[in-house]
Amino acid sequence: MPEYPFTAADLEALRAWDTPTICNALEMVAPHRRGHGFTLRMLVPASTSLPPICGLARTGTIRAAAPSGRAAEVDRAARIGWYEYVAEAAMPSVVVLQDLDDTPGTGAFWGEVNTNIHKAIGAQGCVTNGSIRDLDMIAQGFQLIAGSVNPSHAYVHIVQYGQEVTVHGMACHHDAVVHADRHGAVVIPHDAVTKIPAAIELLSRRERVILDLCASRDFTVAALRDALSRADEIH
Repeated sequence: MPEYPFTAADLEALRAWDTPTICNALEMVAPHRRGHGFTLRMLVPASTSLPPICGLARTGTIRAAAPSGRAAEVDRAARIGWYEYVAEAAMPSVVVLQDLDDTPGTGAFWGEVNTNIHKAIGAQGCVTNGSIRDLDMIAQGFQLIAGSVNPSHAYVHIVQYGQEVTVHGMACHHDAVVHADRHGAVVIPHDAVTKIPAAIELLSRRERVILDLCASRDFTVAALRDALSRADEIH
């Protein structure tokens, strides 16, 4: 069993904040990650009202534009192997699934059936450059952040799992910590997980100086200059 420098409760706590706020905190606790480690292009959320998801990454690749070329029993074994892999996560998980097709999203892996299966085996949701469907029948509380919406599953099949994948510019490896919401997703370094709440509290105090001034009748650019200086001095 792998050892982690955080607990499931630590990951659950990070769901209290949206993904942009997590990215802000990472700029402070992991400044070398400021320019990478997050999705770079727009993704489509299945729901804009669900809370963020945060868990251990379960990574895999799919294709859907053409049949796999494998025997039906081999395809079935690959799908069952994938489910077993996701179910073995030591904590709640977030699936990160890369669609390898030249036109990602040709066939949807995610819909009513797969969201219910994955919820049952411990996943909170998925981040994918592929497509999703069955928007009104997705498992309750299961979030999908996807490249597109598509009515067909075409020839969708699992190619591989457990390896590093890349979704819309975000590289992600097995067991990475992933935080995602309707804005996109970010990978959180393991050693940064428990540092994020304190960083967010500090950033909130710094921002409050600016926001309070913006709401004040005393706002001037000169006052803003002073507030920015005062905010920088808060530690």
